[in-house]
Amino acid sequence: MSDQLLATNRPVIVLVEPQGAGNVGSVCRAMYNYGATDLRLVNPQVDHLGREARNMAVKAAEVLERATIYASLPEALSDCSLSIGTTRRFGRYREGMLHPDEAADLMLNLEPESTCALVFGREDKGLFTSELDLCQHFVTIPTDARLPSMNLAQAVVVCLYEVYKRAGELAGQPHGRKKLANNQQLEALYRHMTESLLNIDYLNPQNPDHIMRTYRRILGRAGLNEREVRILRGMFNQIDIATGIKKGKRGAKD
Repeated sequence: MSDQLLATNRPVIVLVEPQGAGNVGSVCRAMYNYGATDLRLVNPQVDHLGREARNMAVKAAEVLERATIYASLPEALSDCSLSIGTTRRFGRYREGMLHPDEAADLMLNLEPESTCALVFGREDKGLFTSELDLCQHFVTIPTDARLPSMNLAQAVVVCLYEVYKRAGELAGQPHGRKKLANNQQLEALYRHMTESLLNIDYLNPQNPDHIMRTYRRILGRAGLNEREVRILRGMFNQIDIATGIKKGKRGAKD
């Protein structure tokens, strides 16, 4: 019932510096259970094609063999319109957490051509704040406080289950999905914002990320499309022109 909807909305799974070969294999098996086949490994710390990983992957060996290796998380997410980072830690820069079912709604609301990613961190340290900066939303899985952290493959199963279940509920409904800007376009916007806001002394040059992380959260929740990114960059271009940083004509552009 959900296969048609999922055919173009299956999320890619990104593992950042995975440390256990068995975990990587188990993630592949979990992905195959829910029809996901795009596995991206960022600087893996193990041999993902070794015997241990293959033994845990079982019939999902093809997912393991087709996994793509990346040197950095920005590279792995460059074509993604929506990136959702998983975390168990809360704090100033980790607010507005989603549960897996809410994340599923966001992913299934994208246009079929859009690529979305679920990003999972290291088994011992999870994702760093700088890595979560590259994600528009955060997801956390409710667990008991006595042992809040889940096994990597178990966390992947929970998130993919919610996507698959929600896809079944949405099967047959009108699309009306939104095509979001990809991660590369968003990062270019944030770099432009940072430069412009530094030039007008709005940001503290010693710690510009303090305020910029709040803007990332605000704009991440907004779910910007390509046109909206262009409009925002046009506004910052006009700020640059008005302050004499750039030369050009004044006036709003679409």
